[in-house]
Amino acid sequence: MTRPDGRSPDQLRPVSFTPNVAPHATGSVLVAFGNTRVICSATVEDDVPRWMRAQKVEG
Repeated sequence: MTRPDGRSPDQLRPVSFTPNVAPHATGSVLVAFGNTRVICSATVEDDVPRWMRAQKVEG
């Protein structure tokens, strides 16, 4: 049995990674697979986020 796009049942869609897509983040990547796109970004700071300070969460 094959899928409509020709892949076999155990074959995954191709995955691609494009780094540095968010210019103001310390690190970022665009992950693409099929028609799905996900942007993941990270920022590094020497401070505790306001929500953690407000809830007295240790970090």
